[in-house]
Amino acid sequence: MKTSVSSVRVGSTNRRADPALVDEMRRFANRQAYDERPLPPLHSEVVDFRAASEWFAAMRKLQRADLDTLGMVARDHQRRKVPTVGGILLFGAEKERHFPDAWLQAGRFRGVNRARIADQRDIRGHAPALVERATEFVIEHLSCGARIDGLRREDRWKVPPVAVREAIVNAVAHADYAQRGGPIRIAVFADRVEVESPGLLPFGLTVDDLPFGVSKLRNRVIARVFHELGLMENWGSGVQRMISACDETGCPHPVFEELGGRFRVTLGVSGQGSVVDDVDTRLLSALRTKDGLSTSQLAAAIARTPRTTRTRLKRLVEQGEVREVGSGANDPHRRYYLMA
Repeated sequence: MKTSVSSVRVGSTNRRADPALVDEMRRFANRQAYDERPLPPLHSEVVDFRAASEWFAAMRKLQRADLDTLGMVARDHQRRKVPTVGGILLFGAEKERHFPDAWLQAGRFRGVNRARIADQRDIRGHAPALVERATEFVIEHLSCGARIDGLRREDRWKVPPVAVREAIVNAVAHADYAQRGGPIRIAVFADRVEVESPGLLPFGLTVDDLPFGVSKLRNRVIARVFHELGLMENWGSGVQRMISACDETGCPHPVFEELGGRFRVTLGVSGQGSVVDDVDTRLLSALRTKDGLSTSQLAAAIARTPRTTRTRLKRLVEQGEVREVGSGANDPHRRYYLMA
């Protein structure tokens, strides 16, 4: 069907009515979700029942009939049982053959831009595994400080793990898998974490709606399964949990943006996080050597006492800027290296 619409008004913005948006408008009008579409001529067995059962094991015993109830398989127009888009995205064998961008690219960068990459990982697997492994990657690279209150140790994260997990869950659950051109991407910087997924917000939803818990599901099957697995709570509450977690840890509120056909969540670091002054800058500059330096060498480089230098090094190690190599605090051969 041809359409003469060149743009569509959504909230306070105009969106170009390209074929992807027109298709989504049709689904919205027909109350259909993209991931509910049957996929003939694929056979229903391409949904890995064993893998799904393992993920559900902690919740309940999964029956084959549950694949129908949850929407992972459906009947096509000839009444044959076939997988749905959601079934393939969740637990499909050879998922990327059918949806080549249904994976996740994660990177940790030095500084505040993409000029220097310190670590990168291509995360693949079933949809729940993408959430778990991506969250682990980000937490691994988020420096964690601590405050001792009496006999209790209280960890203080630069970005709250709860907010990170919610952003990743939302990215996997609400991505527009009808698009082609790039996977979900996660970037960890010194001052923020960015979680970016393909597709703008679902038709009828605006960025201004998000803090109020307004939600529209693009992928009902994925959301339903994530809800049963405990990865998602009440629909629409994820953004509010992100905001609450940031408030509790002194972080800025998440920033939500639509950029070039993609949706991005930015989580800024806490005010209690990394503070690098001129002395730290000189210390980090001195460590730009592959051989590493001892405490006494670094103390001479920054014109401070060894005790003061050790205090600064300990903080930079906790913040993930510096790596310490040695057998213990009293090892005379202990050396420090800049994190790659």
